[in-house]
Amino acid sequence: MKLFSFPTFAVEKAIAKRMLTLESPHKEWFAQRWAQKPYRKAFVENKAMPLITLLAKGKTWDDDTFAAELQQWNAPFYPAEAEVLRPIIEGDGLLQLMQKNMPPERVQTLLTRLEQLRQASA
Repeated sequence: MKLFSFPTFAVEKAIAKRMLTLESPHKEWFAQRWAQKPYRKAFVENKAMPLITLLAKGKTWDDDTFAAELQQWNAPFYPAEAEVLRPIIEGDGLLQLMQKNMPPERVQTLLTRLEQLRQASA
């Protein structure tokens, strides 16, 4: 997937803000891993940034391109990771302008894909 050039610090800030509202045990699980620099880098690059790309470009792509790029987003997710990213899809927080004008069916498709990837890792 060709990544959208979105500032990594903004994604990290949105994730850190979301961590504050996570419920146990997700909060403890994710915070422990987020404190480790290699995990943080891998999470942002392999899980969060592809999602940002899908949100940013997904509203203008045709259906075939969107479907193809969605299939390339195939990193396994732990339940806590999915809980961190779900609000980004739903339009909460710092990145809500990304979701503006995103067709509701594509938002639902992203949520469904996130759930599939989470279940695949369980």
